[in-house]
Amino acid sequence: MKHWRRHRAQTIGNGIARWLLVLVLLGFAGIARAGTVEVAPGVQVTRTTYDAPADEQPFFGFTEKTEAQRAADEELVKELVDAAGSREQAFDAMMIRGWKAITTSKTATAAKRFNQAYLLMPERSGVYHGFAMVAVNRFNDLAFADELFRVALRQPNPQKMLNTDYGRMLLMAKRYREAQPVLEQAVIDMPDFGDAFGYLAFARLQTGDRAGACAASATAFEKKPSQSVLRDMVRLRKEAQCQ
Repeated sequence: MKHWRRHRAQTIGNGIARWLLVLVLLGFAGIARAGTVEVAPGVQVTRTTYDAPADEQPFFGFTEKTEAQRAADEELVKELVDAAGSREQAFDAMMIRGWKAITTSKTATAAKRFNQAYLLMPERSGVYHGFAMVAVNRFNDLAFADELFRVALRQPNPQKMLNTDYGRMLLMAKRYREAQPVLEQAVIDMPDFGDAFGYLAFARLQTGDRAGACAASATAFEKKPSQSVLRDMVRLRKEAQCQ
């Protein structure tokens, strides 16, 4: 588990500038929204679907399942729980597999694993966090991702990476003032993660805090961020005229 977390920390940062360019180039085609749906007790989200197989979309693409499909879901849950030893352990196993798929850009596989985790424990924060990453990385849907990140922040057992991932998404959306407090929390949540300090440096620079940007970028260098964030920090320090 610790090795997987270190691997994810090393690979999750893909470079702020590159993500912004990807969004511009790919656009937001193939997205449909209609009303809200209760996806867990007390949790409502916008019914958002994409041009992809149901099990490769968040919440199975909100498909109205037949009795046979519901029975198959119940059988799958039983198999996963029996294999893992408990529902909690089965959920953790699916989430680990989903995050591994995210870090290797296998977003279709990630969605499948997060959907299985959703069947197991639909109230957990990690489900919404994972689906938010799928919405960003596969479907370029920042609006739905934002909604899911905000749900994830309210649900039980959030992951330490949550504020880092949410803050990065807000940077991608050029919502710099909203991103800054999220990323200020992110570096508290993950004080040894250089990428989080890099994202915070970028948010501070974009909101006019050059001194704060220089301080955060210096810490990012100390924490050895991913190569893409490291390159961003070199450019940032030049732009901010850091000493």
